Amino acid sequence: MRQRRPRINWFLVVVVVILIAIVTYVDRFILPTVQTPFVATLTATRDPESYVTDAENLFAEGKLLQSIDTYMEAIRIKPDDPSIYIALARVQVFAGKYDEAQVNAENSLLLNPNNSMAHAVRAWALTQKGDYVAADNSLTEALRLDPSNGIIQAYKAFLYGKMSENNAGPTIDPMPVAIQASQAAVTLAPNSLEAHWARAYILQITTNGEQAIQEYLLAIQINPNISEIHLELGVTYKGLGVIDLALQQYTLANTLNPSDIRPYLYSSRALVSIGEYAKAVQYAESAVANDPTNPYLRGNWGFMLYKNNEWPQALIQLSLAVNGGTNEDGQTIQPQPLIGGDTRIAQYFSFYAILLAQSDRCGEALLITQLLVTNVPNDADAAYNVTYVEQLCEQKLGTPSSPRAGTGTTTQPAATPKATPTP
Repeated sequence: MRQRRPRINWFLVVVVVILIAIVTYVDRFILPTVQTPFVATLTATRDPESYVTDAENLFAEGKLLQSIDTYMEAIRIKPDDPSIYIALARVQVFAGKYDEAQVNAENSLLLNPNNSMAHAVRAWALTQKGDYVAADNSLTEALRLDPSNGIIQAYKAFLYGKMSENNAGPTIDPMPVAIQASQAAVTLAPNSLEAHWARAYILQITTNGEQAIQEYLLAIQINPNISEIHLELGVTYKGLGVIDLALQQYTLANTLNPSDIRPYLYSSRALVSIGEYAKAVQYAESAVANDPTNPYLRGNWGFMLYKNNEWPQALIQLSLAVNGGTNEDGQTIQPQPLIGGDTRIAQYFSFYAILLAQSDRCGEALLITQLLVTNVPNDADAAYNVTYVEQLCEQKLGTPSSPRAGTGTTTQPAATPKATPTP
């Protein structure tokens, strides 16, 4: 007759407890952090102008990559401001990021097709890429929109100077135009970094080195932290034979941009020109350490080793430059093409042939001389060294002997290739 007690549903109890725990957690920890709809957030979005100011300051400090990142953050917040794209593109040209600079200059033009500086910075990027026809068209449009802009005149000086140096572009005689534009640049924009840089560049390539130095120094007064300008000032000092000041500028350039191999490369060439062969080897090796698969740098290192009488090692490095191969870490090195326009490349091939001949490997040496005759027929230094190798191999026919590498007593080539005026 006793009534049976109902059984407890423990599954339902567990579910209820879990639901209570979830509601308690949400109430205490989640809801307090949720923004109430239609109520302004307590954390204000940062003004894009503050990013622009920070980017300008970073550029002034020579921190180009950080400046670029900061400009990009400003664009993220305010993507419809064409002036930010222009400022970003300008810094990207200074940093050697020419493709990105062109894209951002064109992004600015999408927002404002009549912005003269967008056309101008686009032209500057195209100039650095070697697209002289497109650069000239952009500069023509920029000057149509703003004919009295000194910075645009500076970019025109760079363009026409490059045309003259490389014997390329749409203008038959570009140098007078380059000179006139560089003069107009410093007149119209006396406080502009680009204006003094452009004027210095034109003075340098027209062999007015002392005047070029003064313009480079004026540019450095405006911004002392641009590695490219220190590098070019060093090249100018070297051209005048002032090696100690050249090395100072290369060191500054390296400090400002440690990833650039050119300060090491140029320092090695400056040092070898005054007989500091051991130091030249060290700098050449440092350049290779920063870019270990670059055959051009291997050739430079091999040449410095040759000058320091380290012939077995020189032969190894020059072989890697000429033939390619595998470096010390197993990385592949592609062979350096033998092309005209850079006498250094012919120098690497010439001294490789000389070392092969001295090592009784005349069959290989004469193949290299044939390449020199075929590919750089107008290089007088290469032709002289070809004759030397042929004469040396004639002397060795039938009487092979081991090279006296490292003794410092080998026969030197009949003509040592001359250094070009600028590295």
